[in-house]
Amino acid sequence: MSAAGAPGQAAAMSAPIEYAQASVEVRSVYDDIMAIRKTDWINNYWKVLAHHPPTLRRMWANSKEVMGPGALDPLTKELIYMAVSVTNGCKYCIASHGAAARAKGMRRLSNTPSSWRSSELANETNRHAVALDLQIDERFK
Repeated sequence: MSAAGAPGQAAAMSAPIEYAQASVEVRSVYDDIMAIRKTDWINNYWKVLAHHPPTLRRMWANSKEVMGPGALDPLTKELIYMAVSVTNGCKYCIASHGAAARAKGMRRLSNTPSSWRSSELANETNRHAVALDLQIDERFK
């Protein structure tokens, strides 16, 4: 049955699983998160995913791969994550990745909607370009 299947089940699934109450399997992921991030704290995203350990493991593995060392510097990755989160309206991810970006050197951004207009504009122009099936300009190739 899905989380929405029984009264109260969705609320139980959203309750964070703290380290002390976590299974050995979940604790191993928590331990890896804390080691990689050099912290003694697990955020609510991971604690709620812990209700389904295979998803927790998969998402942590994905996060390590994508947000780990690569062609883009860590701050740029966090800013991209924030921009996508703004366009999706995910307040939790905006807050989480905003804190991560500040820790990586981001200067204060205004909380006004105009400070995030570039991501909104990108979404709108992307939709236009797709809908219009625009041919790529030769200069862009």
